[in-house]
Amino acid sequence: MLEKIEKCTLCPRQCGAERYADYGKGYCKMGVLPKISRAAPHMWEEPCISGTKSSGTIFFTGCVLSCVYCQNYRISAGGAGKTITVKELAGHIRRLEEMGVHNINLVSPTPYVDSIIEAFSIYRPSVPVVYNTGGYERVETLKRLEGLVDIYLPDLKYVSAEKSAKYSAAPDYFAYASAAIAEMVRQTGKPVTDENSILQKGTVVRHLILPSNTKNSMEVIRYLDAAFGESILVSLMGQYIPEGRAGDFPEINRTITPREYEKVFRVLEETVLDGFAQELDAARKNYIPDFSADDLIIDSAR
Repeated sequence: MLEKIEKCTLCPRQCGAERYADYGKGYCKMGVLPKISRAAPHMWEEPCISGTKSSGTIFFTGCVLSCVYCQNYRISAGGAGKTITVKELAGHIRRLEEMGVHNINLVSPTPYVDSIIEAFSIYRPSVPVVYNTGGYERVETLKRLEGLVDIYLPDLKYVSAEKSAKYSAAPDYFAYASAAIAEMVRQTGKPVTDENSILQKGTVVRHLILPSNTKNSMEVIRYLDAAFGESILVSLMGQYIPEGRAGDFPEINRTITPREYEKVFRVLEETVLDGFAQELDAARKNYIPDFSADDLIIDSAR
């Protein structure tokens, strides 16, 4: 079992930090062993992911981005969660599968790629594995996951370097995310669903519309259409609510307006992209998982 990384380069920040079993000196501040905040069936993903039996979702603590508006801020930046062993992670994967979920959904997994790979050597589920990420990934890291991940679920948050620097402390976001999505599509091929329209393989790219930033959103949609077209599904998200540190940025300290949503949606309609468009009434806090409980993990892993 890997208990130390001498010089971490898993994410695009390549901070070269030492990371120990349960703590790290890097940008993400996480250790090598998995730290998770919730492992439970989750119904609020895209219809082809959650279906009727839920997505078996494991929320990892920590993140390689620093999005000021993060809806999971308590776990992405606040450190809430519990450090577990790789064997326990494999146990959570098995337990969720036994609950009858459509897939195993790994949320913000990048700092724990080594442990995830090891967990799958202990137990490989028969349902699809979803790699659910903010999109800020190194191709070299993703290549290590080939054959282990069936569905990639990345964001493409920005085209603008100015916006990605301001809101996510990552001016190079688009360069890395666009290359990462290309690698994901190479690995998965075009989306494949079963007889119940549940995704079995493929890449679904999410984009969250930010208030006062419709130009960026329209650029994202046009890029995805030109670069990937029918090779991906797109999920246009209208659920933005100001969380985290959004109050420090007045222009995004509100929900999006119907006019902002319609401007971006009209651009999507002009493309060949297929997928999902979230309604504006999704901008409610009850769609955000509860990370406030003292016992954040629902059951002990076997």
